[in-house]
Amino acid sequence: MPFSKDLLPTALAPMIWGSSYITATTFLPHVDPVIVAFLRALPAGLLILVLTRTLPQGIWWLRILILGFLNFTLFFVCMFKAAYLLPGGIAAVVGAIQPLIVVGLSGVLLGAQVRLVQVFAALLGIAGVALLVLSPEARLDPFGLAAGLLGAVSMACGTVFTRKWQPPVSPLTFAGWQMTAGGLMLGPVVWLMDVPLPPASLDTVIGFGWLCIVGGVFAYALWFRGIGRLGAQIAAPLGFLSPLSAVLLGWLFRAEALNALQVAGVATVLVSVLLGSAPANSWSSWRKPVPPTGTPAARP
Repeated sequence: MPFSKDLLPTALAPMIWGSSYITATTFLPHVDPVIVAFLRALPAGLLILVLTRTLPQGIWWLRILILGFLNFTLFFVCMFKAAYLLPGGIAAVVGAIQPLIVVGLSGVLLGAQVRLVQVFAALLGIAGVALLVLSPEARLDPFGLAAGLLGAVSMACGTVFTRKWQPPVSPLTFAGWQMTAGGLMLGPVVWLMDVPLPPASLDTVIGFGWLCIVGGVFAYALWFRGIGRLGAQIAAPLGFLSPLSAVLLGWLFRAEALNALQVAGVATVLVSVLLGSAPANSWSSWRKPVPPTGTPAARP
């Protein structure tokens, strides 16, 4: 089955984002998640602006405000609100519906063909994430569920509009514009919540350095590049690799045991990613072509 050469670089982005949990809990354990989101987005975006020295023009100012709000401001606020009100497993499963929403929105807003295999892959991915992270003790909070759903819708809309609006600049510049806009709009949230700044320490520098440079500049440049080249429907299922990466990193570096259900979840997520990210014409390569009757290849 042929896959695009852009698939692996794009897949690196959610795999890197999966390291955010272990990074935050190891190096930033007492830092408020809202300030983590703010300091993850704004400094990285400003750094890109300094390096590229390119600003939006014309209609792109409005588009970047919309994209920054969807991909960063609203998404981060909802994600952390859901994390506070829901067990981590429930929050991850709710967020995992995002690829399914992308498939539907792509059909409506981009005129893309909605393939049954993509819908099945999205549902399979949700099941795989549930196997990875859910526990029998999980409890539901209606406000947490609402926040998680709104965050998933926000990220899905941001993904689709990122595909719809492709500016004449590099993916790095595009990422910098969005991160700066999203970070600036997170500023009032930080101010209203009166969130204290983290203490200056080596752990703080390491934690924010990884989240800003690797998880921010590098990962989002790869992600927006992938959406532009692969399309929203192909890129979205790669998001299932984020919770998979988080679980595997906990297993590797914290000796967190994997039970049988989690192993099944790993396999399920990988299958869903392969199904959902396969190009529409790739399945035809599995069928061996039959030569027409009467040609030399068909004669004994």
